[in-house]
Amino acid sequence: MIVIQFLPFYHNKQECIGIVFKHDNSVNDIIKKIKGVKWTATRKCWYILCTKENYQAAADALKGIAELQTGDLKKYLLQRKALTTKPEQKIIAGTAKMIIQNPISEENIIAINTLKKMLVLKGYSSNTIRNYCNEFHHLLRLLGNRSVNDLQKQHVLSYLLWLLEKQGCSETQVHTAVNAIKFYFEKVMKREKEFYDLPRPKKPFKLPEVLAEEEVIEIIKKINNLKHRTMIMAGYAAGMRVSEIVNLKVKDIDSKRMMIHIHSAKGKKDRLVPLSKKLLETLRAYYKEYKPKEFLFEGQSGEAYSTRSAQQILQEAKDKAGISKKGSIHMLRHSYATHLMEGGTDIRIIQELLGHNSIKTTMRYTHVSKKDLGKIESPLDKLKW
Repeated sequence: MIVIQFLPFYHNKQECIGIVFKHDNSVNDIIKKIKGVKWTATRKCWYILCTKENYQAAADALKGIAELQTGDLKKYLLQRKALTTKPEQKIIAGTAKMIIQNPISEENIIAINTLKKMLVLKGYSSNTIRNYCNEFHHLLRLLGNRSVNDLQKQHVLSYLLWLLEKQGCSETQVHTAVNAIKFYFEKVMKREKEFYDLPRPKKPFKLPEVLAEEEVIEIIKKINNLKHRTMIMAGYAAGMRVSEIVNLKVKDIDSKRMMIHIHSAKGKKDRLVPLSKKLLETLRAYYKEYKPKEFLFEGQSGEAYSTRSAQQILQEAKDKAGISKKGSIHMLRHSYATHLMEGGTDIRIIQELLGHNSIKTTMRYTHVSKKDLGKIESPLDKLKW
């Protein structure tokens, strides 16, 4: 009986299953009839997209005709499951290559899955779960077959130093790595709190990038698509994070009270923000044309619009407007807060509108506001030529 290997690989920005076998005309004819099968000249094999349905269709077609070897595929899927928070979550080429070339040991897969389950049980946000699992898995990949449970404090310290000095990781990323490792050993493994004194690099003080009001206007003008323009207007008008924009639902817009109800934002907190009159006019035109059902900004299948696509909208608009300032949709949130402050809004109110726990987080906008700084005359301008 001919042997056929089902091998995972990444092709044309998609996860695929390669159907690899020693050439046989009769088997070749059967494979050609499998729904969705394609030929790749690069790898010189047939392949299908990596879905449960496609796998089952191929396996059924070849049942009794060939011996199927699926070990590598199963190992890949186990690794993939450990790294993603949702089964349908797409991964990039670099991640797929890393999974295939540097797999995590079975014991360490159990460790990261246990970490993920504990984070879910303790009610951590999906973003925190994703970030903790990402940082934890970077450590696991370096261990090979060595169990993470065998690590001691000095090993962890060496790893953190390696992240900073050799990998050039940011202080923020190392902070996340510390939190993930601490959570695993203290909350999952129930170790003593020896890891609480892990050194944490001092975070640099960086001013947020802020758009001028004229630049916000130019960005909005450069977006012709009504849905895209409405999303960007909403982000600026209410100071929302990108996740808050895409998770908005039709019922969250209260035109009677002129409020937007933002549900389960960062820290699982709800908050209310004023609904802009200009935004409401645009929302009504948008609703009339698109007729969204549940999510205000629907994706192709009626689900929430993807955050990546939303970020791309802003980047393209910035490019068209000739704006070189670096920043994502969060830049709109920074601009919203800064423009409110420059308009005389009390900082405590801005704190509430942004949903900040601490006033210290909101205070950073005082460093970029031109409300007081703009009144200061440079000594150069006082010089008489």
